[in-house]
Amino acid sequence: MRKIDLTNFQLATSETARHINRRIALNIIRRHQPMSRADVARRSGLQRSTVSAIIDQLIGEGWVTEGASPASARGRRPRFLHLNVERAGIIAVDLRPGMTRVGLAGLDARFVMQTEWVTPAKPDEFARKLARTVTDFRNAHPEMVYEGVGVSLPGRVDQSGTLMFAPNLGWGQVNIRRLLESSVDLPVVFENAASACALAELWFGRHPDDVKHLVAVTVSEGIGVGLLLNGQLFHGTDSLAGEFGHVTLDESGPPCSCGKTGCWEQYASNSAALAYYLGDTGMIRPAPQGAADDAALTFDEILRRADRGDARAIETLERMARYLGIGLAPIVTGLAPQVLVIIGAITGAWNRVGPILEDVVRSRSMSLIKTRLVPTDPATQPRLRGAVTLVVQRHFAVPNVS
Repeated sequence: MRKIDLTNFQLATSETARHINRRIALNIIRRHQPMSRADVARRSGLQRSTVSAIIDQLIGEGWVTEGASPASARGRRPRFLHLNVERAGIIAVDLRPGMTRVGLAGLDARFVMQTEWVTPAKPDEFARKLARTVTDFRNAHPEMVYEGVGVSLPGRVDQSGTLMFAPNLGWGQVNIRRLLESSVDLPVVFENAASACALAELWFGRHPDDVKHLVAVTVSEGIGVGLLLNGQLFHGTDSLAGEFGHVTLDESGPPCSCGKTGCWEQYASNSAALAYYLGDTGMIRPAPQGAADDAALTFDEILRRADRGDARAIETLERMARYLGIGLAPIVTGLAPQVLVIIGAITGAWNRVGPILEDVVRSRSMSLIKTRLVPTDPATQPRLRGAVTLVVQRHFAVPNVS
């Protein structure tokens, strides 16, 4: 139960009920399609006349289609309702320090176009590059109604649209919403990458319906944590909740881009793994043989070398797994989520790192907590799918109306 905030509330009106009923019907169709109008009425508890009016409106706006159904044994043949997943065009942006991937998807988060390019060093250059990409997508698929742009990014954006904290991106505090909306001429929704991935798990993940407490951890250049508590994203003060990657593990550890030293992501991120493999961690440790040939080494290459039996690569991944577990244990103990989802290339080596990570978490957290640790499939592109979810939920989530 939520306490009513008497300093910030809105009165319910008849329009509120219409908006809520509309989204209930839309979500029921999305979840149980194909189905008839009578099915929607039964599942929702709404009167048939109310359902009929809602469905007529959704069909008129192109959100729902109504088509022929198989022949019924007797009586009038019902017509089945389907969500028109191809109606809406959603631009999804996975913004990362090195590369940016942009995709065009429908309401089902299936991509019909994708491209990627090197992330520009300055936000205004990024805006111009994204605007050109959006124009290319719209020209290629003019039949779609473009609903907006979802941006998954390695940082935090406040309610005004200002980039507040993104140390690995290096853009400083800029009103990125104003910049991008003026460039692409579409509504733009931003979210921290880990939080966007948590939302994607809620909307598109294969979890039981009773999963309401979920933590998503993105492991890439840094480490991000998205908190889905009681079915709602938790942002905290100034939208900064979840920055566990910048919790100090060792004050004498390596310097971090956030300005501190020894942060969790300096031990458990892809960047940390690369640094360790190359002997560039600030520790007294000789560089590996062939280091001169490793100037362009990538984390994916470390994974491949481990598969080929490279002892240093195997040691690097096992160390990374231990530190991931060390950082995850207090999250599991403190929040007791039902599911903790790991996102990143590291999941491609789950047979190697998963048992280590789970053992460390189990040994450092309360035995009563039964959180499931689940690796995501990189092929599902969870960060890009999370960006799609940011726009999808604007039409399917509980409405903010007065």
